[in-house]
Amino acid sequence: MFLKLSSNMSIATAENAWIDTTDSRNPEVLSQARQIIETTIYCSLSTCTPDGFPWATPVFFTFDQDLNLYWSSAVVAKHSQNIYQNHGRLAVAIYSTDKAEGKGKGVYFTGVADELEPERVSTVMESLFRRAGGEAPNRTAQDYLPPSPRRMYKFTPEAAWITGQRIPMGNQLIDPKIQLDLTALRQWEAE
Repeated sequence: MFLKLSSNMSIATAENAWIDTTDSRNPEVLSQARQIIETTIYCSLSTCTPDGFPWATPVFFTFDQDLNLYWSSAVVAKHSQNIYQNHGRLAVAIYSTDKAEGKGKGVYFTGVADELEPERVSTVMESLFRRAGGEAPNRTAQDYLPPSPRRMYKFTPEAAWITGQRIPMGNQLIDPKIQLDLTALRQWEAE
């Protein structure tokens, strides 16, 4: 049974693929999502070739106030080529791997990625190295511009989810997702 709470809100059910939209703007949920993004330094990029072959790649990332994600990769890397060949479409998962089974939470995005504009490479490069902690390597923006084999990439999220509370179903546990209001998530600041 699909339980509707308003014209566009529903709790997680099998009929809606276990997606909860009732907590999309819940301050506690938004805070959990921001904490995951801010404290986790690796994400997994999920790309696909135009003919449907999937590929997942972990990358070290940084982000800005609009939750655009940034990373550097080789142009010829499989995930980079998939971005170029598939109109930039990809999914991103940010999650910690140090939690016990059933205790972890993740933030999930879908959106588009492309090479970062050349005039922004220096600023993003500094943010990436700052997030890495330690000393910045001896690199310049030119190390991420043609003819270099590496580029900086920017991912712009179009939709977001977070892991919800597990739902008991018989002797099984269902892992629902809470669809987040992306505008609220972008504007969220802990009080």
